[in-house]
Amino acid sequence: MALTHDEREQFLAEPHVAALAVDSAEEGRAPLTVPIWYQYAPGGDLWIMTGRDSRKGRLIAGAERFTLMVDRVEPTVRYVSVEGPVVSTLPATREQLVEISARYLPAEKVDAYVDFAWKEHGEQVVIHMRPQRWLSSDLGGF
Repeated sequence: MALTHDEREQFLAEPHVAALAVDSAEEGRAPLTVPIWYQYAPGGDLWIMTGRDSRKGRLIAGAERFTLMVDRVEPTVRYVSVEGPVVSTLPATREQLVEISARYLPAEKVDAYVDFAWKEHGEQVVIHMRPQRWLSSDLGGF
């Protein structure tokens, strides 16, 4: 059964690890699909952080859109998939790295991870996507 507008937005706002898919734009290659952390608040744009020169970053820049899919299996099988255009790509800030890291890591691990990632991951960008097309379902009734 499809989720309501509010249910799908609330589910997407939870800290699931997403599967990001973007057209590979390379003949003979399937779309790139990788796990990624993301940030979303109901009614707004969602954002991800990635290396400016990463394959994923380059492909998103070329395609100008991507898809995220999040799911769970407990207490019911539920998923939300959202696709849309890139609306901005900006240099990442340390504050954004702290924000997204705190969403996924235990509080006592955030500072050490941020220090490591800020030094070792190279130049990062924040890519904002405007959710345009949604697919969702909850198989809780089965």
